[in-house]
Order: sequence, then structure tokens, then C-alpha cells
Amino acid sequence: MITRLFLAAVLTATSLCAAPPLTVIQDVLYKADGTLFNGSLTISWTSFQAIDHTAIEQQQTTIVVVNGVLQTQLVPTTTATPAAYYTVVYNSDGRIQFTETWAVPSSVTPLRVSDVRIAAVGSSTGSGSTGADSATVPENTVIGLISDLGARPLKGPGYAAGRVAWANASGAIETVTGTPTDCVHVDGSSGPCGGVPPGYVDGEAPAGIVDGSNVAFTLGGVPNPPSSLTLYRNGVLQKAGVDFTLLASSITFVAGAAPQAGDTVLASYRLPGASTDTPQLYPNPQVLCSGLGGGTNSSTLSSIGVCTIPAGFLGAGDRVEIRFDFDHQGTAGAFTVAVQWGATTVLWRNGAPADVQVAGRADAGLTATGAQLSHQSWGSPLGFAVGVGTSAVDYTQGVTVNFQASTALSGETVTLRNFTVTRFP
Repeated sequence: MITRLFLAAVLTATSLCAAPPLTVIQDVLYKADGTLFNGSLTISWTSFQAIDHTAIEQQQTTIVVVNGVLQTQLVPTTTATPAAYYTVVYNSDGRIQFTETWAVPSSVTPLRVSDVRIAAVGSSTGSGSTGADSATVPENTVIGLISDLGARPLKGPGYAAGRVAWANASGAIETVTGTPTDCVHVDGSSGPCGGVPPGYVDGEAPAGIVDGSNVAFTLGGVPNPPSSLTLYRNGVLQKAGVDFTLLASSITFVAGAAPQAGDTVLASYRLPGASTDTPQLYPNPQVLCSGLGGGTNSSTLSSIGVCTIPAGFLGAGDRVEIRFDFDHQGTAGAFTVAVQWGATTVLWRNGAPADVQVAGRADAGLTATGAQLSHQSWGSPLGFAVGVGTSAVDYTQGVTVNFQASTALSGETVTLRNFTVTRFP
């Protein structure tokens, strides 16, 4: 009796440890050009129960195919619970070539790929479904489906087709409401585009006789706010309350400050909130150029920095401020630095061998026929110097600010460390 129980236990344990039944798939694979396939097949499956109740867990395996020879063993799926299939990805020449689905039946003889290849799960033909292949696949058996769906935004309650989409506070996609001409704001709201910007007036010549005795002039509009008015006389900014007073659109110069015959008076100001179809360029100071220059060890003046102001950009009454910093590397030879406004030299400084640095500024006050130029420069230990001059360069056609330098000794260098060119309207 004991012997029989022992044998029964051994047989039960052997049954529990037995491997599931396997079907051999064996074939020779070719490419469409007739050459043998070389690469690999990645075979993956979801969890299922084999016909002998063996639990097959979700996994994948890779089979290497050399000179077309394919041989592998797989657990039959046509008798599996639930319905199961193998997804086979063909890899060759360093990339995925294609994917197909296998349904493996039980067989004691090897099968070819054509014996197990089926249409994609759930597909149909013109004559109807493909039988067992059209069975519904549970979502939880599709690898990565749940996590992929969770990463996608959801459709919100306000979603509609044919409109601009935005993400609500919960991250769901909704539709922006509004008229077709509205603009969309970053928070998903909408409204009229732009609004009503304030208008600008630049370079207006106030109405009034310029004869040295008349002090009353009238603007074409009312500056709003009054502090937005910038008034220039021959390119020099006038100060409200010191040089003139403003009441609505009326300008009154103080005694002794009346514009003289031949003077140019120009005004720029902001208007009340009313739209304008003609944009006003840069009513505030604007940096035209700034940067680092180059260096030179030439014995003749050479350009080491340039700022090109385009045609039509400057107007009478504008002021252009030029700032610069030169550096002298060497102690044995003299050097020269210069700044040019078009063909006119604004500044020319000769430095001694001991002079290390030169800094300064130049100003071009634009008149109706050219510019009045001024400059000031200093250094270490170069002394302070100033100068004033004029230029007939036609700035309306564009003008170039050119920074130049030269050295007496070829082994020494002068470098333009920094420069800035700023326009004041």
C-alpha cells in the first residue's frame, strides 16, 4: 500500500514538472530578390494557459536567422486559454522590416512559416471575419496599451471639432470659444485682437513763425501725457518749464529762448488712445549697434569696428550718441585711434607708448543739411580732450560709423574692446 502511494506521488510530481507541449517551426527564409534572409525574429506573446494547463507568462524571445535557416519551438496557441497569438518582428539590415502574427497549432511534425502565419488579429476579408482570428482581445493583454492611453490627454466636456484647442486646468482638451476674428490668449480665453494702441507723432514741425521774436507755436495734436513731448531746437533737447511751457497743444518759449531765424524746431509726442494705421518708428531711444571690435597692428589706419545705419532711418532733430573703448597692448610705440561719421572724421587721438587705454564718446546732432559733431575722449594716462565740428554727410541715404586704429610698431596691437551707437529721436 505504501509503495503504491509513493509511486502515485512521484507520478503526480513528474506531471506537475513536465514541460508544455511544443511545436517545431522550421523553414528557409528568402528576400524578394532571391537572396537568403539574414537577421533576427523577435517573437513576443501575452500570458496564456497551454492545453495541458501549463501557465505561459508574457515574454519575448529573439531567434537569429543565418543564411535563411529558421528553427524554433513554440507552445501551441490555437488551443490556448484565452486565445493567444505570437507577434513576430523581422529585423534585418539594422532596422525593422515588417511584423506579422502567428497562430501555432499542435503538431508532431515541423511546420513552415506559411503554416502558422495568419492575418492580423481582428482583421477581416471581403467574405467576412476570419473565424477565431477575429476574437476580441482584452485591453489588459495588449503590451503597453494602458500606460500609452494614460499618457494621452483626454477629451474635455467643452471639446468641439473645427476650433482652436487648449488644455483646461485638468489637462483635458477643450475648444476655445469666440468669433472667427478673435485672438486667443494663453489662458484659453479669446477677445478682440490688439486693442486700441496709443498713436505717436515724430518729427513734427510746430506751426509758428521762426524769426527770433515769436515765442508761440502750435502742435497738430495734444500730447498725452504732456510729459511725452520731446522738443528739439537745432537738435538740442529743450526742457519743459525751463525753455518752454506747454498748454494743451500750445508751446510758449520763455523770454530769451525764442527760436532764431533759420533754427529748426521739431517735436515728438504721444497722442491719446486712438488707433493709427501709420506706425511710428522708435519714439524712444534705440541702440542701433553694440558689440566687440577687432584689433590691428597696422602702421596705417585700419577699420576694426563698423556700425551701418540704413537709409531713411535718421531724421532731422535726431541725435546719435557713439561710445567706445580702445586698448593699447605694448609700451614701446605710439598709436592712433579715430572715429568717422561717414567720410567725416569725428575724433582723432594720438597716444604715447605709455598710454594703455582710450575711452570716449561722440555725438552727431542731425540738422536739415547734415550734422553738428562733438567729441570728448580720455585715457590712462592720456589726457582729456574735446572738440566740435560739422558734417555735410547726407544721413538720409544711410551713414556708417567707422572705428579705426594704427600702431607705430608692428609688434603692438590696438583693440576696440567695446562700442555702442544709440539713436535719440
